[in-house]
Amino acid sequence: MKNIFNQKNNALYASMFIALLLFLAASLRYPNFLSLGVVVNLIDDNAFLGIAAVGMTFVILTGGIDLSVGSMIGFVSILSAILVERLHLHPALVFLIVIAIGSVFGALMGFLIAYFDIAPFLVTLAGMFFIRGLALTLSQESIPLKHPLFKWFLSLSISIGQTALPPTGLIFLLVVALGIYVATLTRFGRTIYAIGGNMLSAHLMGLKVKATLVRVYLLSGFLSAVAGFIYSVYTSSGNSTAAMGAELDVISAVVIGGTLLTGGRGNVFGTLVGVFILGLIQTIITFEGTLSSWWTRIAIGILLFLFVGLQQILTNLPQIKTHFKITFSRSRT
Repeated sequence: MKNIFNQKNNALYASMFIALLLFLAASLRYPNFLSLGVVVNLIDDNAFLGIAAVGMTFVILTGGIDLSVGSMIGFVSILSAILVERLHLHPALVFLIVIAIGSVFGALMGFLIAYFDIAPFLVTLAGMFFIRGLALTLSQESIPLKHPLFKWFLSLSISIGQTALPPTGLIFLLVVALGIYVATLTRFGRTIYAIGGNMLSAHLMGLKVKATLVRVYLLSGFLSAVAGFIYSVYTSSGNSTAAMGAELDVISAVVIGGTLLTGGRGNVFGTLVGVFILGLIQTIITFEGTLSSWWTRIAIGILLFLFVGLQQILTNLPQIKTHFKITFSRSRT
């Protein structure tokens, strides 16, 4: 956790300030907004998005991108429903099957990126189209999940005051905690930061760059599959069109949380803040009642412009300081 609070995380501090500002402004406008129930609902409603965003954080920290996460969520959603409701497999076995598929698919993309030196954008874009098409061939209709184990699982809520945190939200927080641990306290995490900072230097330091990249995309595929299963549990159905375009929301959450798109700087805690901000915007628009849901996209777009600009300023801050020093010294002479 000590790595969170340093001068390199000014973008994270800005994210936290915006999240607090949005929450306070909404609390002043809507009397029922300032409650623990709203916070719990924010966590639960965005659990699947947040889980996928944790995996995306590691990918972006390496300077890469994964456009297949939304398609993987939809694929896992419909596949899980088919395996449980039509083939009558046990949900626990289905969970193991889908996360294995997600992990293998992510590792395959990572292998192509690392060992064939293909741009992550192209590889994951192809993966996005492939896995979404595969999902649509399975079924184009929504399939309800009626297995009693799902209802039992959703009943395992943890009481927090007068409200309760559903298990889906708890899993999201657990994934965030594990992500923070891996990123800050493991050799794998330190290698990821080194690759994102300067891949050539990481090579010269003797770090296993290619193997790490494969593991990073494997992790993203794994967490996307977990997110897809959580989505199915949350909605009690499987849908091949689920999470259409969600990869953009996932990337937005990571960037708004302060992770540099060029890699090497950011953290998982910031991603949690980014997910919280996206959820806040959606909740505020819902509370307002008179605004179209498209205002969510407009607000997210504005925030992205602001944070990308902020990232550029922070990235070039040393050069800016040097320029002003030279300019000031010249003006004095």
